[in-house]
Amino acid sequence: MSIERYDIVIIGAGPVGLLLSTCLARWGYKIKHIDMRPVPTVTGRADGIQPRSLDLLRNMGLKRAIMANEPAKVYEVAFWDPAENSKGIHRTGTWASCPKFIDARYPFTTLLHQGLIERVFISDLEQNGVKIQRPWRITGFSSDGVDKHYPVEVSIAHVDGDEQETVRAKYLFSGEGARSFVREQLGVGITHKDPIAHVWGVMDGVVRTNFPDIKMKCTIHSDAGSIMVIPREANMVRLYIQVASSTDADWNPRKTATTEQVQEAAKKILAPYWIEWDRVEWYSVYPIGQGIADRYTLDERVFMGGDCCHTHSPKAGQGMNTAFLDAQNLAWKIHHVESGFADRSILKSYEGERKLIAESLLNFDSQYAKLFSQRQPPAGEVGHASKHATGDEQVEENEFIKMFKASCEFTSGYGVAYDENIFNWSDSHPAKSSLFLSEKAGSTTQRPGRILSPATVTRVADANVVHLEQEIPLNGSYRIYLFAGKPSVTKKAVDDFAANLKKKGSFFSSYTRPDADQISYHERHNPHSLFFTINTIFNAPRPDIEVRALLPELLARYFDHVYADDIWDQRVPNAKAAAHAKMGLSEEEGGVVIVRPDGYVGCAVKLVEGSGTVDALNEYFASFCTKSFGGGDRAQL
Repeated sequence: MSIERYDIVIIGAGPVGLLLSTCLARWGYKIKHIDMRPVPTVTGRADGIQPRSLDLLRNMGLKRAIMANEPAKVYEVAFWDPAENSKGIHRTGTWASCPKFIDARYPFTTLLHQGLIERVFISDLEQNGVKIQRPWRITGFSSDGVDKHYPVEVSIAHVDGDEQETVRAKYLFSGEGARSFVREQLGVGITHKDPIAHVWGVMDGVVRTNFPDIKMKCTIHSDAGSIMVIPREANMVRLYIQVASSTDADWNPRKTATTEQVQEAAKKILAPYWIEWDRVEWYSVYPIGQGIADRYTLDERVFMGGDCCHTHSPKAGQGMNTAFLDAQNLAWKIHHVESGFADRSILKSYEGERKLIAESLLNFDSQYAKLFSQRQPPAGEVGHASKHATGDEQVEENEFIKMFKASCEFTSGYGVAYDENIFNWSDSHPAKSSLFLSEKAGSTTQRPGRILSPATVTRVADANVVHLEQEIPLNGSYRIYLFAGKPSVTKKAVDDFAANLKKKGSFFSSYTRPDADQISYHERHNPHSLFFTINTIFNAPRPDIEVRALLPELLARYFDHVYADDIWDQRVPNAKAAAHAKMGLSEEEGGVVIVRPDGYVGCAVKLVEGSGTVDALNEYFASFCTKSFGGGDRAQL
């Protein structure tokens, strides 16, 4: 009997498994996806979608379906502390959930129970022919290499019966959560970053109260204990209450508490305010420690991500969001390897990039919690920290303000900064052209390994004002942003750029899609290559841009991706071309910014006449692609 073969077997249908599965299903891969639970999450679990994750979900076309559930939105966080003379608690300050110094499209946290989020992904998967197999579990696996094309053998079984299957796959991914069979079988340990462990009680319910900030996220410290309040959808509220800590004299990691005990504790903490429950939707007690897996993969065939690899306090609100970015990072790299675009060695960068972010998050979480517990911030200081300094204004920052700003970047998701590597250009990169622009040298504001700065522009085709960073969906393509400056200045440079892209052996022409001659007239994003989409942005008013007159045929084919940089932006108030200015590029001469499929900057290059700009990009792409261009040598990660 022949064994069924799959591109990937995914274990676990939580956030990390679902996003990975969704991306790969859209890109045409054959997926076996199983989950131990008979149905998606019914109540409880993760609930916070941070601003950066909302960008990602919008880029995947899923944001509208998630927002249709009418989630709660947290714009501000309130802090409550003991009042003088033992008179209960009082508000000591509020601050923005995502302050103005962060350039975010959605400056709020979206709060919605995980099951509703899962169902949005599951619906998309089913439209692409993937159905979650429930309730099934993994019983064994081996990378035996018997079949060199499908080297991983995976055994699975029905949770409640004797039914079993054995399949072969190119990849196996564990999104099982903290108790991972795959991680245990691989012998991968968990390193605990913080020796202090906590037991938390978590309760979702509908309440009645005269506490004024029940609709806001609150951190409440009182003489009777501490509690965190999180507003939820459908008029619900989530309460986090610390049940036990390893610093307690009678520390017991298995300590528990009943619903009634947690409610009584909450009443004491909230005094002089009262609170009563109409109903409790979900309640759980669980231990939490800061831990990170020592490895995310051993062989670049069996991978892990999400809670399987990192756990931390619920205060951070990062579990689901970090999981999303784990999945996104791995998805496009597997896609580029399996489609023949990139060398297999790029898969090593999944662990390199994502483990770094998890370590940074855990280190920050520990430092911030320690600093915060040492000193409560006055409301005036918090308000000062929330302001966005413009121009040459110098603001004296103490340690708390610095940590506050760092915290906002981390919790919003915009603090992700990947180190220099083969994708994220630096002076040590194999591509050595003098035309590369550098944030360190001040020739651009775009730092490789960080998210592209958001910019608002006018689409020439229909005069719609759009968000430039959202114009290309998450489709596995590199995004080429040609900031074309003033047409009168850059006409020859733009023509030469297109001519050299077309030239045989360029990074662009080397990956022309085989069906290019039959491609639909209406194809907006990938008419020439499945790995590149081109946006062209002119420093000119929209009525002055005649696309087919200004652009050579290759660039004009991306008719729906031509824009006028004519929208004012408060962050660069004196700029005539705000998008150019936010990228740190010349408003007259422009430049080229290459963005990875996940939205993070790869490199920026000066736009010049002749072949220099494309020559530099040939060097960049030759360092990890399966082909060499323009004499470039491929490097290994």
